Amino acid sequence: MGTTAAEVERDRARLREFVEAHPRLFVLTGAGCSTDSGIPDYRDTNGGWKRPQPVTYQAFMGEKVTRQRYWARSLVGWRRFGRAQPNATHRALARLEQQGRIATLLTQNVDGLHQAAGHRNVIDLHGRLDEVRCMGCDARLPRNAFQQALVERNPSWALLDAGDAPDGDADLEGRDFSRFDVPPCPACGGILKPDVVFFGENVPRHRVDAAVTSLNEADAMLVVGSSLMVFSGYRFAAAAAREGKPIAAVNLGKTRADPLLSLKIEQSCAEALSFVS
Repeated sequence: MGTTAAEVERDRARLREFVEAHPRLFVLTGAGCSTDSGIPDYRDTNGGWKRPQPVTYQAFMGEKVTRQRYWARSLVGWRRFGRAQPNATHRALARLEQQGRIATLLTQNVDGLHQAAGHRNVIDLHGRLDEVRCMGCDARLPRNAFQQALVERNPSWALLDAGDAPDGDADLEGRDFSRFDVPPCPACGGILKPDVVFFGENVPRHRVDAAVTSLNEADAMLVVGSSLMVFSGYRFAAAAAREGKPIAAVNLGKTRADPLLSLKIEQSCAEALSFVS
């Protein structure tokens, strides 16, 4: 049996009551916030992987062929990812911040769309894909500039098209990546990596500390569009529960924190937050 219109409205009203009852919210967001912007998510409604797991930090740093494969796919995927625009979910959360209801927004996303929607107090837990970092000298350069360098060195790859995958990746299966030319750091010749946290890599301590401080100052937690299957996000729900803070979640499907929740809304993020004006 599907959800009735009355049940949808009831759940939306319950979420509104939760937001209005807790004036200092700590918000954690995930991939479900950005699917309406054309960026695919990683997991199904049971919290399982929809596709092979993303590249690990150890493989990227240790294997030239892994870096070639990653940047070849990113060259194709960035064309659309880099043009993604905020959707109704990002705008609703930005309005809640403007209304003084959100103290801090912690996002697991790397797309920068919360900031593009006007959200000011954002912690990018896993970094940002629009910047590239040298793992040798820590030099930074914009991803758009690195895209130009990739295209100049690999003009034939720029003509390819492929289906979108999460976080600026593209489904280029069955290709020979061995001749793909990855530019080195222009400053020191080191390995360039997107300034995001890969699987197997630690989240920078200062981001975790800033998020913990914000959570401690909040009176409730709201999870929007995340299954919390990755520990780096789940830990904040676990911490909120230990402190007795109410937790509400908006997510289509299972979350790792389901037993900890005070309120669970199984609607699309935009639909659930449509009460925000």
